Amino acid sequence: MSASPPGAESSLSVNVSGRQRHQVLAFVLALGLVITLWGLGSTGVVDETPPLFAAAGRAMADTGDWLTPRVNGLPRFDKPPLVYWLMGFGYALPGREVWDPLGSWAARLPSALATVGLMLGIADTLLRWPFPGDARPRCTALIASLAFAFSPLVLVWSRTAVSDALLCGLLGLSLLLQWRRFAAPQEVAWWPAWVILGFAVLAKGPVAVVLSGLALLMFAALRRDLVQPWQRLRPLPGLLLTALISLPWYVLELLVEGQPFWDSFFGYHNLQRFTSVVNDHLQPWWFFGPVMLVAALPFTPYLLLGLARVPRSRIAPEDSLQQFAACWLLAVLLLFTTAATKLPSYWLPATPAAALLVAQATLGSSRWQRLAWGTSLALIAVLAGGFWLGSLWVPLIDDPEMPTLSVDLLASGLLGHAAIWFSAAATLGTLLLLQRRSAGQALLAMQACLLGFHLTALVPIAELADRLRQRPVRDAAALMLSQQRSGEPMAMVGAMKPSLHFYTRQVILYEGQSDGALVNIADRLAHEQRRGWRGYPLGSPGASSTVLVLIDRGTAQRDHWSDLQPERLGRIGIYDVWRLDRSRLEQRARTLQDEGVEADWREPRPERF
Repeated sequence: MSASPPGAESSLSVNVSGRQRHQVLAFVLALGLVITLWGLGSTGVVDETPPLFAAAGRAMADTGDWLTPRVNGLPRFDKPPLVYWLMGFGYALPGREVWDPLGSWAARLPSALATVGLMLGIADTLLRWPFPGDARPRCTALIASLAFAFSPLVLVWSRTAVSDALLCGLLGLSLLLQWRRFAAPQEVAWWPAWVILGFAVLAKGPVAVVLSGLALLMFAALRRDLVQPWQRLRPLPGLLLTALISLPWYVLELLVEGQPFWDSFFGYHNLQRFTSVVNDHLQPWWFFGPVMLVAALPFTPYLLLGLARVPRSRIAPEDSLQQFAACWLLAVLLLFTTAATKLPSYWLPATPAAALLVAQATLGSSRWQRLAWGTSLALIAVLAGGFWLGSLWVPLIDDPEMPTLSVDLLASGLLGHAAIWFSAAATLGTLLLLQRRSAGQALLAMQACLLGFHLTALVPIAELADRLRQRPVRDAAALMLSQQRSGEPMAMVGAMKPSLHFYTRQVILYEGQSDGALVNIADRLAHEQRRGWRGYPLGSPGASSTVLVLIDRGTAQRDHWSDLQPERLGRIGIYDVWRLDRSRLEQRARTLQDEGVEADWREPRPERF
């Protein structure tokens, strides 16, 4: 008999029948679909990164080029193709304009389904191999899957059209299968985990292999046994299988695109991001400590208790899931703490492990568990109070892209909905604590309130933000398309929103606020070439004498953009739509060049679109 973790009442666990397991999994599936799909297509893709992913996926469906992702007429070597393939399949479905008018369903569905799949994987693992001493494995499985889904990071990224949630889902399933193989080699095949890991490499690159290997090495080190995991997991043939699935695309892309692909994907987006700071994402070395705490809210105390209760001794393989989860979480912490570039989304692969530790901490009964319970209630009460007092802090929000956000948010009553749900969670948790119910029952009751908060407050708040921030760009895109003359190019100056390209389906010339941006625009209109578009010198055959420009008012007030006598076609939100005479633009550009301003658009820019 293996040793029970501290706080467990017994080393014996309750077996779950096949019928009971199917019932729980069906319930988890239903909850997962509601959490991730509710209102999924009610908002447009959110600038700045998601429209780049969505445009690349849609371009694959439109052009039939499923090898190289392209955005705005340029190759996009930011991420491998799996997320673009999945988005492209969605965009290729018939009638999409009817069921997905904003184009966000198809783009976000891979993230949503990856989250649901991992919820099912977490629940199924705990139903088949309950924690030692778990008298209510069905309750624990539900708690763990919801603790993952309700992580603030997961709530955001499971509804975002990028590759982070897909990596989290695939890597999480692979690691769960690795542990299941280790726990029961007679029941679980060795190869499925490595197959899924291959797809994870196609989702976001070699970081999937690095995280998987680091987690397994730390797990073996904690158990002081490298031989047993090596024999059961078969890493050499497993990595070969992973390579057979993932490497062909990399090889083909390198053969077709050559050095630019190598320099961009491996040089910039992998090596340089790890060894140096890119895009000003400089954070202190301890950055992921607070991220870990925030990502588990409001049940962070249970996460800390779960980490503190991890057995340090070598226990039976089938009882080692808590150990494995701790090593999984610490592998993510160690790898990305050493990386120079740090983003909150990098913590996403650790959230499934954190959910397992939270669920384990609800087992048994101890004063430390009561302390975790009480602290979680205090956090929930603080959040409830913050929502009730929204009129004090919401007016402090100052977002130039959403100048009326504070007024509209207070008028919507959505903060009141949030306050009610968090107050209900605090009340239920307190009543169950006073009645000395189990921590698992209390967490489930509070998670039910979080579901209400998500559906009636969080999703509507996202819809409000979309109306204020993204709808003006969509409306401007529609106006520009309706006003566009034959062969007339389009540009966006100042705030560079990739969604303008996504919604116009045309190449957009993006430049910033500086005087150099004006010089760049004039020169690019005459000389730049991209797939699907090329510039023509003014006066040459095929050249348009005007250009449509979407410019924010702050940029329009700068000296070098003033007095150009544009035709003002519309004012939408913070943006103006101009028709600008290219001759005046070029005259202003020559004046700036005489003052020493040079065009620099030909210089390599890794993040250019």
